[in-house]
Amino acid sequence: MNSSTDSPKEIVIIGAGIIGCSTAYQLTRHPSFSAATTTIKVIEASKHGPAQGASGKAGGLVAKWAYPKELVSISFAEHVKLAKEHNGQVRWGWRYVGCGSWEGKGAILPEDADFGDGVGAGGRRKSLEKTFGLEGGRKSDPVSRKRKGLPDDLLWVDESLTHSYSPMAAHGDTAQVHPFLFTNSMMDLAIEKGAELILGRATSLNISDGKVTGVDIIYNDSGKRETLSATHVILAAGAWSPSLLPSLPISSTRAHSITIHAQPSVDIAPYVLFTEIALPERRGLTVSPEIYARPGNEIYACGPGDDSLLPKNVDDVILDEVACESIWNHVSSISPELRAGTVDKRQACFLPIVETGGGPIVGAAPHIAQGLIIATGHTCWGISNAPGTAKALSELVMDGHIQCANLRKLEPSNYL
Repeated sequence: MNSSTDSPKEIVIIGAGIIGCSTAYQLTRHPSFSAATTTIKVIEASKHGPAQGASGKAGGLVAKWAYPKELVSISFAEHVKLAKEHNGQVRWGWRYVGCGSWEGKGAILPEDADFGDGVGAGGRRKSLEKTFGLEGGRKSDPVSRKRKGLPDDLLWVDESLTHSYSPMAAHGDTAQVHPFLFTNSMMDLAIEKGAELILGRATSLNISDGKVTGVDIIYNDSGKRETLSATHVILAAGAWSPSLLPSLPISSTRAHSITIHAQPSVDIAPYVLFTEIALPERRGLTVSPEIYARPGNEIYACGPGDDSLLPKNVDDVILDEVACESIWNHVSSISPELRAGTVDKRQACFLPIVETGGGPIVGAAPHIAQGLIIATGHTCWGISNAPGTAKALSELVMDGHIQCANLRKLEPSNYL
């Protein structure tokens, strides 16, 4: 992509999820950025603001074992840098966590407990594929814990129901953020340097003589239509990106999740568990919820994905209460501490998936239009890989080429 550090730039980013907000942040921190010569406008379709989709409802896992490696190699170090520079530990819950595979059985719960399989109504089961990047207070019995592999401080799962625990990554290779707080922090920090957030729906891209010239939008509050002029358009609308570029091979997976607050007296050690739970009430059925301990005694848990239809707007995502209740019963069946807690949120979101496999799709698309950049299809690794994606895109816009990594495998020309 041809670019001059001295030429005025009008940058429009479509989507205020983690990719869009992180890109706005990285652009404002680029050495060549000047608010006098560069405008950055981030368009968000939700009337509620940034991070209303997967970027706010994900688990927030950050891992050196994520994929693709081209982005991981930049992103993890950028996460560490961001946390140090902006007090991420306090601002968005940055911390290192233990990560392991837990196998065991669930306890028998009350008769009215709906175990189910965690799949949302109206859809078929789909894997979230999170582990594809991997190679591989009660009285406690220390001998039993050692035999089962349970860490000494992982006391919020029932030892008697545990068959085995195996670490999935080396110490220091897995961390976490609170995704809603992280995404909004990136947007707020970008705004401090001159970026602008616009709540409205992008309806079409304007292309003239092979170049992007602007984006048509409808403002959420007034319904007013306007064309925002642009020298660069970054399409980062997640699962909704094909609404503006139908040739994009992006589909979506709906995922349900809940958040639980444990009792104040309970110590929830920082672990992320990928579980295999044999349900006692349904002989032969095994479920695999993921459980993330967060700061402040909050626990996030999610179930499998499904292929429900994507709504027109993120604000129209339909929640299946039964799926959330099943997740609650699954995770509480292996932990009295979680069972005694309170469910705070029940939620659903759609993850963007590259239909042809691989991905995400990241880079310039000059074969469609000069100045058009695509960044979508990050699956469940959007939070983890956002800083690397954003750093690469900031270089692409401001310098005309990506210097921080070789992302040729992810270029749009490989997919459309």
